[in-house]
Amino acid sequence: MNEENTEELKGQEKPAEAETKNSFLRIKKFHFAMLLFFLVFLTAGITTFALAFGEDKPAVQVIREREEFAKLYDAYDTLKNDYFQEVDQEKLINGAIDGMLESLDDPYSDYMSQEDAKNFHQSLSSSFEGIGAEIQERDGFIFIVTPLKGSPAEKAGLQPEDKIMSVDGKSLQGMSTTEAVALIRGEKGTDVKLSILRQGGEKPVDVTITRDTIPIETVYGEMMDGGIAKVQITNFSQNTANELVNILNDLQKQGMKGLVLDLRQNPGGLLDQAIKISSLFVPEGEILFQVEDRKGNVEKYASENENNNNLPLVVIIDKGSASASEILAGAVSESAGVPLVGEKSFGKGTVQRAEDFSDGSNMKFTTEKWLTPKGNWIHKKGIKPDHEVPMPEYASLPFIDPETELKVSTASEQVKAAQKMLKALGFETGREDGFYDEKTKEAVMAFQKSKELEETGILKGSSTIELMNALREQIKNDDPQIQKAIEVLKQEMNK
Repeated sequence: MNEENTEELKGQEKPAEAETKNSFLRIKKFHFAMLLFFLVFLTAGITTFALAFGEDKPAVQVIREREEFAKLYDAYDTLKNDYFQEVDQEKLINGAIDGMLESLDDPYSDYMSQEDAKNFHQSLSSSFEGIGAEIQERDGFIFIVTPLKGSPAEKAGLQPEDKIMSVDGKSLQGMSTTEAVALIRGEKGTDVKLSILRQGGEKPVDVTITRDTIPIETVYGEMMDGGIAKVQITNFSQNTANELVNILNDLQKQGMKGLVLDLRQNPGGLLDQAIKISSLFVPEGEILFQVEDRKGNVEKYASENENNNNLPLVVIIDKGSASASEILAGAVSESAGVPLVGEKSFGKGTVQRAEDFSDGSNMKFTTEKWLTPKGNWIHKKGIKPDHEVPMPEYASLPFIDPETELKVSTASEQVKAAQKMLKALGFETGREDGFYDEKTKEAVMAFQKSKELEETGILKGSSTIELMNALREQIKNDDPQIQKAIEVLKQEMNK
């Protein structure tokens, strides 16, 4: 009874009879309440005894506020009480969350432990230690989306769509990207052996890669002939937009009149960086992209460019261009009329959000799908360039393991790859069927002589590494996509 009601009763005058009657009723109610309390207490005691010592114990002994979790509670309590060994409760709960995300059948949604979440945030904001490759889970297998520029993965010859079969002998089949990353990453200077199956290859090839520090630098620029500048963006990390602006300002001072923007093998990254960078090349007020939620609500993102930059531009994309790089490509193509050169992009048309838990673990999941300015959803379709230019066949040759000795009478897929590499470099082997004959040996010796290596006629170790490095330089120097981009850019500059 509150204080106001107490004062009200005190001010009332009641007959003595009424006062006695009211007191009696209060006493009787008190005894009745006590009797009810005793009965409830006795019933609860009997129930508790039955639960504790009865043969048919229910698995769940919790009060459920949401009945949709009844099955989950049943499973948890059953394992906790009846599994033949004591279970790790935290591991069970984490497994349940991981299972929910796996059931979405979405390669971009997964659960990350504290360590995995730390690596995830680190890879977007600073340097990290590993091999430097973006990976994706698809149909129960782990694929390379793209190796990062200058990374051990790129130097080892890994390419988009390479399938990683195992890591240090442990199969990755059925693993999530988070689980695969945990195996692949490691301290600088340590080795990791990947079993790689390339598209068109018959057998996996073991590739030993020495882990290193993956640099935070994501933008690389250089001046070419005729006032043409080439800038490559390898990733959309925390400082990418600032890096790009600084490099563009520097190139402008060097006389830049036109720009080739290379987004090949760029796996994407942070959405806010894609917005800032797209705004540099799309007129103010024009749509960059659209975001649609599960209810069909659409939000449009417009360019905030106030510089009105009319710099002639051509963008190069390929099958390793994904996510944020596709947002940029779609924005400049549809809202600024910028020509696209290269190959069809990867096709990732969804947006993810990372949700941190209080213990430091993390849940990354898809929240919306994004559309191009004209409303096209490129998911699993990719963006088709205006000028399709394939790379030469030798640019997709499989990796050759330097630890494997290739010599006369050897027959394998690696020998076939070596023969094609030698031919691309101008050393005629006479055959490309994978059989190492005397003609192949002569071609190897000629190559070794050109690189001032010991002329053994055997491919192994430094000879193999030099062969792959030479091919990489050949691809860079004779890059048909860059050449076409420059041709198109010159036409744009003359308009």
